Amino acid sequence: MRIAVDAMGGDHAPRIVVEGVVRAVKELRPTEVILVGHAQQVEEQLREFPDETGRVRVEHADSMVNMDDSPVEALRRKGNTSIGRCAELAKAGEADAILSAGNTGAAVAAASLAMGTLEGIRKPGIAAPFPTTGGGECIVIDVGANIKPKPEHLLDYGIMVAEYVAAIVGKPEPTVGLMNIGTEVAKGNELAKQTHALFRRSPLNFVGNVEGRDIFRGKVDAVVCDGFVGNVLLKVAEGVAEAIIGTIETALSERIRYKIGAGICRPALRKVYSELNSSAYGGAQLLGVNGICIIAHGSSDAEAIRNAIRVATDLSQKHINARITEAVRKVKSSNRVQTPTG
Repeated sequence: MRIAVDAMGGDHAPRIVVEGVVRAVKELRPTEVILVGHAQQVEEQLREFPDETGRVRVEHADSMVNMDDSPVEALRRKGNTSIGRCAELAKAGEADAILSAGNTGAAVAAASLAMGTLEGIRKPGIAAPFPTTGGGECIVIDVGANIKPKPEHLLDYGIMVAEYVAAIVGKPEPTVGLMNIGTEVAKGNELAKQTHALFRRSPLNFVGNVEGRDIFRGKVDAVVCDGFVGNVLLKVAEGVAEAIIGTIETALSERIRYKIGAGICRPALRKVYSELNSSAYGGAQLLGVNGICIIAHGSSDAEAIRNAIRVATDLSQKHINARITEAVRKVKSSNRVQTPTG
């Protein structure tokens, strides 16, 4: 398993990226990593975080896509960018997966242009895990790849996320819901209504419309929405998680008896923190491209990078793309589902 990692992507790159990579290769055998970025800067960090396995190499890239760059324009204008080079390595068969904590749009564009999409898939979508009160997780797609989808794109997302949950989460017949402003069939905009009709005719285990709160209640295994709504949902969830953790920490420091109680409850508090901490999830998966692409949060720490590499390895070992392709063929060949092309 070879993973091309965008060493220059993220708020704390390349230091944190290199540290996370070195941690990962020590634990995940026989994973190999190609660190793509400004060679001198990356090698400086490798001296601080030395690779003792011999499974990390450096690939030079002249430039990088900044967070405020226009993704496609930057990829064309800047030439040999770190994320662009990662995608090229995957296209050439020199890497089995790519990972970036940099500009999300650039990662989506680079992966889509270089790798192409899977058979039957028109637009890729980003799938991200959300914690639930039952201790599990709900997978939401799309959280930012496609902000103006068509109903048939959302149907593709439903097919892909169902296969993802079955393969990775281990639920053979996952429930799939459609994000809406209410559970009633008549609710929502035209996109939601048309998508609902497509889902009803599909063989998916579709439970109908769901609301945002249903995600965290664990009411459904997977939720489909457009990229604009999904990205807002993701950022709000991250903010709420940070607020909860901060509020608990502040409250526990106010009085002596609270501190004593915190000591007794420490195992439970650690469990809550780990479930709300995005680092534990590593990154989101760009489903639908003909390869594996993991998009990590811009503020990822070394633990998040390590976990993102673990996720990429897991996806490869469980042949997620082959499963998705077969599922798409079955659904699209069904007489119950007829969707336009494009």
